[in-house]
Amino acid sequence: MTERVGVVGAGTMGAGIAQIAALGGYRTIIYELDSRALQRGLEQLRAALRRGAERGRWSEQDAIDALGRIETDAIIESVKDCDLVIEAAPEDLDLKRNLFERLASVCGPSTVLATNTSSLPVTAIAAGVSEPDRVVGMHFFNPPALMELVEVVAGDESGEPALELATEVARRMGRTPIRARDSVGFVANRCVRPFFLESLRMLAEGVAPHDEIDRIVRLGGGLRMGPFELMDLIGIDVNFAVAKSFWEQSFGEPRWRPTPIHERMVASGRLGRKTGRGFYVYEKDTPHRPRDPDIPGERPVFDEDQLIEVAGENAPVVLTRLGATIANEACFALGERVASAEDINTAMRLGYNWPIGPLEWGERLGWSRALGVLEELREIGGDAYRPAPALRSLAS
Repeated sequence: MTERVGVVGAGTMGAGIAQIAALGGYRTIIYELDSRALQRGLEQLRAALRRGAERGRWSEQDAIDALGRIETDAIIESVKDCDLVIEAAPEDLDLKRNLFERLASVCGPSTVLATNTSSLPVTAIAAGVSEPDRVVGMHFFNPPALMELVEVVAGDESGEPALELATEVARRMGRTPIRARDSVGFVANRCVRPFFLESLRMLAEGVAPHDEIDRIVRLGGGLRMGPFELMDLIGIDVNFAVAKSFWEQSFGEPRWRPTPIHERMVASGRLGRKTGRGFYVYEKDTPHRPRDPDIPGERPVFDEDQLIEVAGENAPVVLTRLGATIANEACFALGERVASAEDINTAMRLGYNWPIGPLEWGERLGWSRALGVLEELREIGGDAYRPAPALRSLAS
């Protein structure tokens, strides 16, 4: 039975992963070479445990016990006896490869080595490990203590025992694990791409202004934030870097082509909340948009008349295009066996707080209708709207 979990890195993700591991009952060892980073991570972890107890997420005794299970060290040998070691280092392939080679030489052959990468191939990270069957992905979402989803990613040579152990640990941490095949963006970050890219295309075409698209998505789609608000929150430079990474890793897949608007925003320094200006202006004590009215009922809204009443005359076009392209990307992922239909839907509900998953969206929209929308858009926009074989099959 797994009892000891190692965490490499004491940054935001590392500290958060260590927190939920300790709360899950694991003896948790944090390895961090930088003493100041380690101290900051511990302070962050203590504060998070205290806040969670104050808000009733766990008891004060649970927080005390969890803190008592945590050990720290600046020597990599400290994790040698762990059953599972989770790496939470910066997204640099050479850095991660070197780290995994060192971990493999230090830890026993039964230790499972997991990477928290969100964008790099698990198979590439495992390349220098002599037993690549023990290397898997465990992609936690930020902040780990609040986000339920963990993508357990199988590299080309990941063994089933290692994947099962990672899944078991994620569950004991109180997370919901899904299985994913090693591919660009895994599941959640892949299926969210059209949410951003199609919104940017509609903005460029003059379908609706950015704030109206966001409002339609919130009021008609039932999402907490529209795509432009979310880009501002993430950082437009970060989102653009992800868009370019998808484009490059796929050798120019038309669906993932970045848009000029993205590049212009980054070049102008309008990066979102962190610079005070992105698609919106952020000023102290001033909301960036008006408050939405309270709308009862289930969403997304699929009845066209009701949708117009709730979110305005542009709402059917905006939500239909978004729904069709999001469902199409999910169908590509399904056809490529990146994940099961259930796990694809779960990934978006938990990873991005969507009210329904992308395949559920396609089903509610109607697969024939989604196919028709994509074919119409393809006549204008080319292969960026190429329907997935799985979607064609569902439509027939």
